[in-house]
Amino acid sequence: MDGWKLGLAVAAAIFVSGLVGLVLQRVLPERLTTGPAADMIGAVAGLLSLLSALVLGLLVWTAYGVYSGQNVAIETLAAKVLQLDLALIDYGRGADAGRALLRQDLARTIDEIWGAGLSDRQFAANSFSAALANLKRRQAYLDSLTPATDGERAALAAAQQTVESIAQARLSMAFALSNPVPYPLVFAVMAWAATLFLGFGLKSRLAGSSLVALGVGAFAVGSVAALIVDLSAPYSGAFRVSPVPLQQVLGYVGQGQGAVGVSR
Repeated sequence: MDGWKLGLAVAAAIFVSGLVGLVLQRVLPERLTTGPAADMIGAVAGLLSLLSALVLGLLVWTAYGVYSGQNVAIETLAAKVLQLDLALIDYGRGADAGRALLRQDLARTIDEIWGAGLSDRQFAANSFSAALANLKRRQAYLDSLTPATDGERAALAAAQQTVESIAQARLSMAFALSNPVPYPLVFAVMAWAATLFLGFGLKSRLAGSSLVALGVGAFAVGSVAALIVDLSAPYSGAFRVSPVPLQQVLGYVGQGQGAVGVSR
């Protein structure tokens, strides 16, 4: 979902709703917009203001949690990959092919996440299948090793444990994006906001300053809607997680691998 398109649609809907309220205030009999009727309109508007503020704040916090969670997941994944590389280094020269395989997998992962231009839903699906494929490939390689010393056996055990941790981290990234934000709730809050601005229009009068204030308010709510969508889409939205942690690890893993990197 395009955050800014949704934001513009929400802003337009709220502006139109407020404009309808201003027009109704002008054409309806005065007894329907003043006195006890005005008190009721104000009370309902106050209730909707409170509900909208609370739920919008919760939705922004939830969306930011998705964004920050993916940042943490990328850093965790980078740390686990580095840990696996160190375990293969500890194993010795017999695991150089594993380091080359790890570098190739990491470079492919970076390209799949940031270079493919996929939506977050597509990323989640691809990440799930890629995590399983990488896990099977790495486990098959580790199973092919024949450690001869206690040090090699300890390094191999550490590598096997880390391979599982890497797969878990990648799968967690995919699962977190399967349903990042409850969009029915987002649409419900936008409907509350439109109703709220209708009430504001009924309590105001059609004038230039009213239209300016209405436009500012509609833009504010629309920008919040866009913010929620973009924060919950950390690989395709306006706010994207950084590949720097994985790129730094890729540079390190590329060392000491002959044709794959430079010698240590």
